[in-house]
Amino acid sequence: MTELIREPAVAGMFYPSDTAVLRKEVDHLLSRVQARKIEGDLRGLISPHAGYVYSGFTAANGYKLLEGKQIETVVIISPSHREYFKGISVYPGSAYKTPLGVLEVDEKLRAELMQDGGVIVSSTLGHREEHAIEVQLPFLQRVLKNFKILPIVMGDQRHDYCTLLAERLGAVLAGRQAFLVASSDLSHYYPYEIACKLDRIVIDQVEEFDPVGLSRDLETRRAEACGGGPMVAMLLAAKKLGADATEILHYCNSGDVTGDREGVVGYLSAAVLRRHT
Repeated sequence: MTELIREPAVAGMFYPSDTAVLRKEVDHLLSRVQARKIEGDLRGLISPHAGYVYSGFTAANGYKLLEGKQIETVVIISPSHREYFKGISVYPGSAYKTPLGVLEVDEKLRAELMQDGGVIVSSTLGHREEHAIEVQLPFLQRVLKNFKILPIVMGDQRHDYCTLLAERLGAVLAGRQAFLVASSDLSHYYPYEIACKLDRIVIDQVEEFDPVGLSRDLETRRAEACGGGPMVAMLLAAKKLGADATEILHYCNSGDVTGDREGVVGYLSAAVLRRHT
C-alpha cells in the first residue's frame, strides 16, 4: 500500500522552496524576536498564515517560545480557503512534507478524534491546496524535535462545530504532551485605520480569553478573521485542557510591512497559557 504524503502546495510562493534558503529565513525571523519571559505553561498559539514576507515575523514571535520544548503532537487547526465543505477534515495520510522534511501525522490520535458521529472525518478535503497549515510547519520544524502533527481543516466554521471540535480535542488530548495551534489572519482589505479597529475587537476577546464572545462577534460580523473558527475551537479546547490565560505577543498588518495602507490584512500572534494549577 502506497503511503499518502501531502506534498508542499505553496513552497516558492508563501515561503522559499529551497531547503537551505528556507532554513536560513526561518532562523533569521526567529533571531529577530527579542527574548521574553512569559508566566505559565504554554499550551497553544494563535499564528498568522500569510506569506513570510508579510506575517513571518509575527508568527516567529509565537514559535520562538517553543524552542527547546518537549511536545509529542502539534494539533494545527486551519480554515479552508479554497474548498467549502460541511464539517471538519483530518488529513487521512501518513505525513505532510515541506522543503525541510517530512512530518508524520499522529494516526492514533486521528482515529480517536473522529469518534464524534461523523462531523469530523478523515479526508483530503481542504488539505490539497490549503496554505494555512503548511506555512506553520517550517517554523515547527526549526524549533521542535521528534514530534508528530495532527492537521485539521474546518470546512464550516459555525459555532456548533467549533464547540464539537473543542470537546473532542479536550477528550483525546488529556494527559498527552500535545500543543494547539490555530492558524488565522484577521481582517482583510480594509483601509488601515478601519482594519486596526476591527482587529482590536478580536484581540480584546483573545486577551480576555473569551472564545464565546469572540464567536459571537465573528458570527454577527462585528469583527472578522479568516480563521475565526479555528481560533474559537482552539481557545475552547485549551480551556478544557486547563489553560486559564492568554498573552498577546505581536500584532501588525500588511500596511506596516509594505507601507500600502489602502487595503490591509491583519496578523496576530498570541500565546495560550496555564498559569494556575
